[in-house]
Amino acid sequence: MALLPTTLGTRPRLAVEIRPEGVVAARSEDALAVVSAVAYGTLAEGVVVPGLKAGNVAARGVAIAAVRKALEAVALKERQTTLVVPDASVRVLLLDFDTLPTKAGEALPVIRFRLKKLLPFDADEAVVSYQVMSSNKTAVHVLAVAIPREVVWEYESVVREAGFEPGAVMPSTLAACAGMAEMDAAALLVNAGESSVTTAIVQGGVLLLHRTVDLQAEGLHERLMAAALAEEALPLVDAGHSAGEWAQQAPLNGYGVVDDHHIEAERLAEQIAAEVMADPSIALEVEMEAQKLTAVEREVTQAVSVAAAYFEDTLAMAPGVVLAAGTMGADSLGTLLREAGFGDGEIRVREAIDPEMLTSGAISTRVPWGWMAGVRGALRS
Repeated sequence: MALLPTTLGTRPRLAVEIRPEGVVAARSEDALAVVSAVAYGTLAEGVVVPGLKAGNVAARGVAIAAVRKALEAVALKERQTTLVVPDASVRVLLLDFDTLPTKAGEALPVIRFRLKKLLPFDADEAVVSYQVMSSNKTAVHVLAVAIPREVVWEYESVVREAGFEPGAVMPSTLAACAGMAEMDAAALLVNAGESSVTTAIVQGGVLLLHRTVDLQAEGLHERLMAAALAEEALPLVDAGHSAGEWAQQAPLNGYGVVDDHHIEAERLAEQIAAEVMADPSIALEVEMEAQKLTAVEREVTQAVSVAAAYFEDTLAMAPGVVLAAGTMGADSLGTLLREAGFGDGEIRVREAIDPEMLTSGAISTRVPWGWMAGVRGALRS
């Protein structure tokens, strides 16, 4: 199994990415990774919960069905696929060594030893891969990727039970970066979704920055809830009371006809909704959910700000373009950054995927552009 873009000379012509928000699969006919077919499907919240411990795939049957459906929609005869996994399930580190053995069998133990002090899990029980980014007489710059063995097994087993074989495994943002190999100018990539945001800087095929903020691990919702509860301790009430009232309501007229029963049902629904929101614990949960979205947006904006500052300090220029990958999309990300006053409106946000990266007729369904960045990069050899 490979964890890095160039570990295999030629990767499979199929790729599938599993994200908390859904599954996307793609096929290309050659190493240039011009996508000839793509399909995707969404997942309910909680089906996939990325992390560094076992239990990433909470609803295996649902995940397996989604992977099978997406891959079957794009596959021809080939059953081997590159698997793209969430960034929050992987650790990506840029390491410097004075020297490093040229043979992989000798270099890997040295890298694994360094990772012992840097990983929040046992390096000896992890799948580790590496790639030399650059080297000179005084230093060797290495990109190292590590994932707990039990975590990678979870994702691989989902693909296998879906009827396919994972020939390579790649983290989401590194896969998207692989699709930027043809770009000469330095680029800032933002891979944002509901559970994490990763920023990466690539120049001439060399990774200069890779930083992931795990929004679940940050505990945004828990911190907000704790802060609110610290201000006023609210008693719990019988949650079954309101639920029981909802269950007694007759369904609305299925034909869309507005009749007396329909009006009465709506009136009762509004009354019950008011009673539910009068429950302090439920009202607090709704308020915290709204604040959570605001907090996530702040985390995304801050992550981009940090990456942009690093970009300017390292390359002595500001990033003119931000490339969007992931489920947030360029429009949403651009709006968020503009509202935050980021870059004084001088930075343009666009999708990491260009139309010329797909053949005509490749998309049979409305696949969001950002979803395709990982699988398209994973297809590039």
